[in-house]
Order: sequence, then C-alpha cells, then structure tokens
Amino acid sequence: MDLLRFTTAGSVDDGKSTLIGRLLYDSKSIFEDQMEAIENASSKKGEEKVNLALLTDGLRAEREQGITIDVAYRYFATPKRKFIVADTPGHIQYTRNMVTGASTANLAIILVDARNGIVEQTKRHSFIASLLGIPHIIYCINKMDLVDYNVKTFTKIKEELTGFSSKLNTKDVRFIPISALNGDNIVNRSNEMEWYEGSTLLHTLENIHIASDYNLIDCRFPIQNVIRPQNKKFHDFRGYAGRISGGVFKKGDEVVVLPSGFLSKIKSIVTYNKEIDEAHAPMSVTVTLNDDFDISRGDMIVRENNQPRILKEIELMVCWLDENPLIEKGKYTVKHTSKEVRGIIKEILYKIDINTLHRNVEDRKINCNDIARITIKLSQPLLVDKYNDNRSTGSLIIIDENTNNTVGAGMII
Repeated sequence: MDLLRFTTAGSVDDGKSTLIGRLLYDSKSIFEDQMEAIENASSKKGEEKVNLALLTDGLRAEREQGITIDVAYRYFATPKRKFIVADTPGHIQYTRNMVTGASTANLAIILVDARNGIVEQTKRHSFIASLLGIPHIIYCINKMDLVDYNVKTFTKIKEELTGFSSKLNTKDVRFIPISALNGDNIVNRSNEMEWYEGSTLLHTLENIHIASDYNLIDCRFPIQNVIRPQNKKFHDFRGYAGRISGGVFKKGDEVVVLPSGFLSKIKSIVTYNKEIDEAHAPMSVTVTLNDDFDISRGDMIVRENNQPRILKEIELMVCWLDENPLIEKGKYTVKHTSKEVRGIIKEILYKIDINTLHRNVEDRKINCNDIARITIKLSQPLLVDKYNDNRSTGSLIIIDENTNNTVGAGMII
C-alpha cells in the first residue's frame, strides 16, 4: 500500500479537528480506550454529543478554548491506502505551524464554513498550499447542515473558489459539501445531499493519484552517511546511504558525484534486508559504486547529463517562523538536504500580502508568520533545483546560530 500525507487547514471554528475525528471514527480507526477517553472528556464539558475534535486537540489550552494551536499528527489506514494526517491551526498567528504541517503533504483539505463562504484565512491557506507545491487541494464546504443542505449555497461558494484558485499554481482542485459533525459525505454518502453526485471524502483520499507527485525524471541522491561495516562478512563494503530525492536509479547506471565531478557506475543498490535492481524517490537505500572516491555527507549522486544548479547565491521565498524578525545582513546557518553551510541574508526583495497576493516592496520588516522573497549568500555552494521541480532539493531551512532554532523555511526560486 502507498502512503498519502495530507493536511487540514481553514479558519477558526471551521471544523478541522472535528473532520479528522469523524474520519477516524467512521473509518473504524479509533481504539476503544481512545473513544472512552473522549466520551468522558465530552461529558465533563457538558456537551450533548461526543466531541470528536478532542481526538486531535491534545493540549489543555486547545481543549479549554476549543481551538487548534499546535500541529497534531494522526495515522490510520484503510484496505486501499495508509494515511498520515496533519491537523494544523486556523489562527493567523499560527501560520508557521500550518507551513510545518503542510511542508511534506501530498494533499491539502481546506475547510470553508458554508455560512461564511470565503474568508481571509481561506485565501491565506490556499496561497500557502500553492506556495508549498502541494499538488492536490480539496475544498470541503463544511457545516452544510446549518444552511439546510442548500445546493445554491454550495454552488455559489464553489464558483467563487474556482475563480480564486485559478490564480494559484495548484492544478488539481476539488470540492465536496460535507457536515463533519453529522458525518455527511465524509465516509458515507449523505442522504441529505442527493444533489451531490461526486465522491465522498474518504473515497477521494483513497483513490486520488499521487504516484506522479514525485519527480521521477531528475535523478537526485543526497548522501547522508558513508557505511563501512569493517567486519569479516563485509570487509571491503563501502556504501553511501540516503533518501532518494528524485528520479530512478538502476544497477549499472552511469552517474556523477557532485561537487567533485567524479564519474562512476552503480555497483549495487541495497535496502535494509536485501539487494534490489532499482530504486526511486522517496526510497531510503544504500548505493555502492564501482570506484572508491572520497565522498562524504552532503555530496550528491546524479546523472551526468541531468545535474542540479550549483549556486552560492540563492533567491527564495521564505516563511519566517521565529518571534525575532529576519535581519537583513544577518548571519544564519542554512540546511539543505543533508548539507549545512553558513549564510548571510543579502537582501529582502519584498513581502507578500497574503490576503491580496500582492507584493509589498515598501515594508521590508519580516516578522513571525510573514512570507517574503529574499536572496541569501552562502559560504559554500549548494546543489539545488527549483522548488517547483523538486520539493526536496528545492527547499531549505534557516537556523539561528545562537539558539539553534529553525527560524525560516525557504523555497528556492
């Protein structure tokens, strides 16, 4: 079975946590002790029904306020597919948490309250999902029960969202009318919305095509570690371990090691328990070569006629994650795939107004949760691709050298 990672987003009280709780409950993915715990918690709060949102809202502050603050991850599986769910916050001040949860997602579920239609956070989260290169967006028009399951309400919101999403980079956009509280069109089809002829949410999640989401053309293998067992069985074994970021590697392929430029052929590809003939993104493997070179962590194995750019100055979109603002000319550590280098923020080009998607060239102060376009100069060159071509080799994180905190998430342009 393949694995689908998806994230939920939306404005405050749009029902993100309730949606995930309903998805887990109706797909029989909750243990008895978990169910008992949320039943008791719901009873103590004096609620008439079992509050399924408590399955993901684990912090005390979240349960007291009825909001999501931190990113909560849940895991479940059906006979067709495995899932990792990231429940992200809806408040503006937790935009950075939404970026964290969505950075590895194949799909984003963005909830819209049927009573309110498109709001500021709908645009904000749609833009972030597009910026992060999430290939699929499902707009769930929630709380249809509070508008009497009116088809005109759904159609109006769908038309507005279609117009807005046409400005984004995401090509696969879908719309599903739901009621997370009552379970309409989540796992089972709704008897109240017979006018809706599309699939339920779970059916869509199980069948949406994600195999082509990974870049299987540009071969990229960042090396994380050199394996030298030095025992009797593997006395001369020298393997290079890592996670394939793009393309397909086969035994016997001619490859080049960067940045040195040495040419060689793949001798073998080894997983944790056997040798295989080929491997592709995003598999974790160990590769051996016909030749012994001085190769270390941070180097990359690629094809000779298809190489990444080698850049010492990089232009990128950055989402700032730290309470302290980004400092122009400030010095930071930059981590890209398995390589770390030092860098200096050369220039802040502009800040994005997420509500209008316009560029603000006047305001150059980048605070927490802001998204901006910057250039960064590095002490050593990095092997990079555009983020739109490869989300792994096209992304980096910025680290504060004093606190060692991750302060920025960057997407290379």
